Amino acid sequence: MKSIAEMSSLELAAYVCDSLKQKGILTTLSGGFCTEIYSCGAYTSMDIDLINQYNEDHKKIVSIMLELGFKQEGRYFYHEDATYAIEFPSGPPAVGDEIIKNVAEIDTEAGVLRILTPTDAIKDRLAAYYFWKSERTLDQALWIAEKNEFDMNNIEEWSNREGMSEKFSEFKSQYFKILETKISVFLPNDPNAIIPS
Repeated sequence: MKSIAEMSSLELAAYVCDSLKQKGILTTLSGGFCTEIYSCGAYTSMDIDLINQYNEDHKKIVSIMLELGFKQEGRYFYHEDATYAIEFPSGPPAVGDEIIKNVAEIDTEAGVLRILTPTDAIKDRLAAYYFWKSERTLDQALWIAEKNEFDMNNIEEWSNREGMSEKFSEFKSQYFKILETKISVFLPNDPNAIIPS
């Protein structure tokens, strides 16, 4: 097992998530660091939000984190060998009015990280765009969409239920513009050129 100083930020999140799971506490990665992972670093976060799935006793989380060598400052936990702070927002994980039931898992050398699926990560970013009018989270949703497989129909249905069909149309329009730009980069100027399959 690597020391915390040797862990990547992804491994650190997985290590904490797995350590808590072994003690009966389920957490799921959401928020900015989830965006950092799915955007392949296009967005950078400095904290790790592990949603306390079933709102387990926070004192139990504190006890486990102290055992792992972290120190608590307010709502954050810090480790002297880690650059990322860790927070445990109350659960359950949700996007708008929808409770998240299915999560993805990333297996690392340091443990298994429970994380929102790309589809729900996009919805998480769009929720901030929809309800808080945050243009930067629209950009983050697009970065995730650009680099991952996701369910556009699921996002559209959710957006309609949230009463945000017009704002969803903006997301969809910008996403397809990104795809068109990618396609045009690979199209040759010579109409007789052979495009490799």
